[in-house]
Amino acid sequence: MKKEVKSSVPADSEIVLGILNDSKETLSRLYISYFPMVLQLVLKNSGNEDDAKDVFQESVIVLYNKVKAGNFELNSKLKTFLYSVCRRLWLKRLNEQSKTTRNIQDFSEIIAVEDDLEKHEEKDRQFELMESALIQLGEPCKTIIEDYYIHNRSMQEICEKFGYTNADNAKTQKYKCLQRLKKLFFQT
Repeated sequence: MKKEVKSSVPADSEIVLGILNDSKETLSRLYISYFPMVLQLVLKNSGNEDDAKDVFQESVIVLYNKVKAGNFELNSKLKTFLYSVCRRLWLKRLNEQSKTTRNIQDFSEIIAVEDDLEKHEEKDRQFELMESALIQLGEPCKTIIEDYYIHNRSMQEICEKFGYTNADNAKTQKYKCLQRLKKLFFQT
């Protein structure tokens, strides 16, 4: 029994095609999917929601212009690209404000964009490796691990679902599955 997970985050290619076709729906999906990440970035770095909206809008314009000009080459995930553009725009704006007001707090708390971008790309890579390892793991291990760690089901619920005699047996099976998953994850 295969379950398909539908994601509300559009595929990168869908976004690029939507921009090329002047799709308003694409722009609204882009906003819904990625604005929360930008809002968090700006709020954590001396900004407010209006600042985040401005920065995000500017980044969408950058993306739009690059795609329309035909010189857009995506070397990372679109999420990473947008985050990087927003971060640079926000740092530039903070820098301009500090020159005029001198009230901006310590800039040493703001991580260099390249470092942050590398962390995001590394996390994306690790998620892809984990997804691949889970697929290789097979059943029932894949479902047991997903039920416990993703769906927060108790060992008793897992025991009943898979017909184990007691929760301890289910726990032992989960442990064995987890060991196999770790082995698959670290060998890739």
